[in-house]
Amino acid sequence: MTAEHTDLTGTFLTLDDGRPAVRFSRVYDHPVDKVWHFVTDPDELAGWFPARAEMELRPGGLVSFTGDPAMEDFPGRVIAVEPPRHLSFDWGGDELHFDLEPLDTGHTRFTLTNVLIAEDTAARNGAGWEVCLSALDAKAHGVGYTGPHAGLTEPWKAYYAAYLDAGVPSGAPVPRAD
Repeated sequence: MTAEHTDLTGTFLTLDDGRPAVRFSRVYDHPVDKVWHFVTDPDELAGWFPARAEMELRPGGLVSFTGDPAMEDFPGRVIAVEPPRHLSFDWGGDELHFDLEPLDTGHTRFTLTNVLIAEDTAARNGAGWEVCLSALDAKAHGVGYTGPHAGLTEPWKAYYAAYLDAGVPSGAPVPRAD
């Protein structure tokens, strides 16, 4: 995979309140309750999210992030939760918003919005989410995902280069990059 042959699914945007964000959307052939399980169950999350996330599913609830290869373990807080449609939490200074919309015939639109602490993290985080969401896509389609879903792997590097080529804001340090 090279930058010129890498399809990007994330969009860089500025939210109404002026904060920068990257947003991804997928449609899965599962009912909303199943996709909610992918987003909230620690064992399911561990298969596609950058870290294992144990969380108290209530506003203000603690989220414990462990096992991210690029960061030390750290805590977060649930910002909002409306099962099975919305979950948002603090993630190392950023906010992650998961919105699930039931569609006809048992499908669900999954939207991830990463509200960024700084605009220059957009390309770095966008590349990371591309890799993570590839693992979620495989899980949702019942296909085993054999590649790493987090870290500075070859797929991440190609996505990062493609985001740079697309002019997405960059410049933030990349944790554990040599």
